[in-house]
Amino acid sequence: MRYVGIDIASETHVAAVVDDKGEVLLKSTAFGEDADGYSKLLGLLGQPADTLVALEATGHYWKNLVATLLAQGFQVALLNPIRTRHFAGQDLQRAKTDAIDAVGIARFASQKKLTATRLPDTATEELRELVRHRERLVQDFGDRQRQLHRLVDLGFPEFLRHVKSLDSELATAILHDYPTAEAFRGLSVKRLARLCYDGRHKVGPDLAHALIERAKVSVGHHHASAYRLQVRHTCEDLDLLRRRIREIDGDIDRTLGDHEVGTLLTSIEGIGKQTAARLIAELGDPAEFRDASALASYVGVCPATSQSGKHQGQRAGITPLGNARLRRALWMPTLTAVRKNPWLKAYYEGLRARGKLPKVALIAAMRKLLIAVHWVASHRRAFNSRLLVPTEASS
Repeated sequence: MRYVGIDIASETHVAAVVDDKGEVLLKSTAFGEDADGYSKLLGLLGQPADTLVALEATGHYWKNLVATLLAQGFQVALLNPIRTRHFAGQDLQRAKTDAIDAVGIARFASQKKLTATRLPDTATEELRELVRHRERLVQDFGDRQRQLHRLVDLGFPEFLRHVKSLDSELATAILHDYPTAEAFRGLSVKRLARLCYDGRHKVGPDLAHALIERAKVSVGHHHASAYRLQVRHTCEDLDLLRRRIREIDGDIDRTLGDHEVGTLLTSIEGIGKQTAARLIAELGDPAEFRDASALASYVGVCPATSQSGKHQGQRAGITPLGNARLRRALWMPTLTAVRKNPWLKAYYEGLRARGKLPKVALIAAMRKLLIAVHWVASHRRAFNSRLLVPTEASS
């Protein structure tokens, strides 16, 4: 069996090959991230029989290479960089270069007798891309909203007494046309009242009158053109981002409908379509995990107990390792589930009755929610708490 280790970079990768005993068959060789580079690698590797290619799944630079290797019939194992880093540390390795890393990855694959990684199907990969893109759009939306808040605080701070949320279509429609308190000067109530903000609803005379009267005595009336320009542009950005988020939400819903496990996950009360899509995007098929405990460890919903000798810690926080992105995504669904899901609500209230702090009980409920996720994925059926075996229900 040959084991190929590839150290991935943005433009130039390095490959090395060892045998079952870790002896080097091919010294570290660089090749480019282009057609010529891939041809060079395939020429060095020869036939794919009895060959496993191992590489770290960092960033996005590995994806094109893996697609090419799979198309040529090679087995590919994707590695967590933490594992390879610990492996190098066991040999007290001090130097770190791309050539050394490639040999180290190959020897790690040889010693651990790795097997090929099962890569996600097309629907899962598409969900992953859509979910990640949505997260970036939501982040951009939040940034623009905070920027608008600063501008309104300066140009018309009293506006927020009448329009409570700046992320609403009502707020951006009014502020786009009348960005500062000064812009309301001479404006008639009738004209502002007729302003349509979402294609159906209008501002109305009561709100229009209140804003115009408040603008007359606003402490921000002295701000001029520079603020008006920024407010208008920010409102336009928010409207565009809002439309794009709605569009991608529709794409996620349609793609999730073609994903068996993703659709079944929505049968768990507290997990809606967006959360189900995030779970699939981060986990692939949850049934691929050995059990629910392995899934919880991957997410990082497990205590980082620290006890040694006389030191006996009384409280343990959750481990810093794990998928922080997924923990954040599961926080609000867990809060919903402990109110609406009878099974999880009873568990959460039982912990609180025994004196557990609210956040401790919520983390435990999140772990419990992951048990349900693993059960649904493993059994390929809608969730039913009565069908959980005792060991799963008490995990």
